[in-house]
Amino acid sequence: MKLLRYGPIGQEKPGVLDPDGNIRDLSGEISDLAGPVLANLEALAALDISKLPRLEGNPRLGPCVGQTGKFMCIGLNYADHAAESGMKVPPEPVLFMKATSAICGPNDPIIIPRGSTKTDWEVELGVVIGKAAKYVSEEVALDHVAGYCVINDVSEREYQIERQGQWSKGKSCDNFGQMGPWLVTPDEVGDPQNLAMWLEVNGERVQDGSTTTMVYGVAHLISYLSQFFTLHPGDVISTGTPPGVGLGFTPPRYLKAGDKVELGISGLGTQNQSVIDDD
Repeated sequence: MKLLRYGPIGQEKPGVLDPDGNIRDLSGEISDLAGPVLANLEALAALDISKLPRLEGNPRLGPCVGQTGKFMCIGLNYADHAAESGMKVPPEPVLFMKATSAICGPNDPIIIPRGSTKTDWEVELGVVIGKAAKYVSEEVALDHVAGYCVINDVSEREYQIERQGQWSKGKSCDNFGQMGPWLVTPDEVGDPQNLAMWLEVNGERVQDGSTTTMVYGVAHLISYLSQFFTLHPGDVISTGTPPGVGLGFTPPRYLKAGDKVELGISGLGTQNQSVIDDD
């Protein structure tokens, strides 16, 4: 299934994409794609989608998961990206948190913070937890996944690297976490370690990679994180980015108002964003 949320900001309703690419309304079946609902997606899979109300037009798509408790990100999880960042591949996954207030819809704008000159892009595979995970083994870790999605882990490099402290403040600005368009269930994704991923800025392909080159795969990350805290339904893990970010260019290249960003992952859909300055 390709599940989604649509409607105005803060008023999103749950939906599902039918085989013809139409959005079908799920609000008569569930209140939201969030929490316990994500632990029982089998019930949604049993529905006759063709009998659900079909939406007309092109509504705004919201983040494909609601009420996210933890937005976890893995740093330097592609060896070639670590190299372009001038950093070593870590002996264990590098974890940082991104504020949940950064989460927005897949086509919502990238907002450059006031005074920022180093706002960067990062296409990433997002993993959404469906069933609570605590001290789980790598062998059963994927049983706890509700689905996968595209994430743009937008980053302000000055705030992240030059302003001291943790990375979170360079990762958590408003609209720095485009998520979606869909939450794609594992049965449609297959092997999460074999997905092509790409990102273009103003039509130029700058990132062109694959999840095959992850240092720490999805199952390892779920198992690893669950040793420190419980992963709850709706929690999101953004698993790192391949090379081609603005920081890695010589000289570095960063986003500016008026730029257009498009990104996608095979089978998970695409995102399109305009870059604007904060008011």
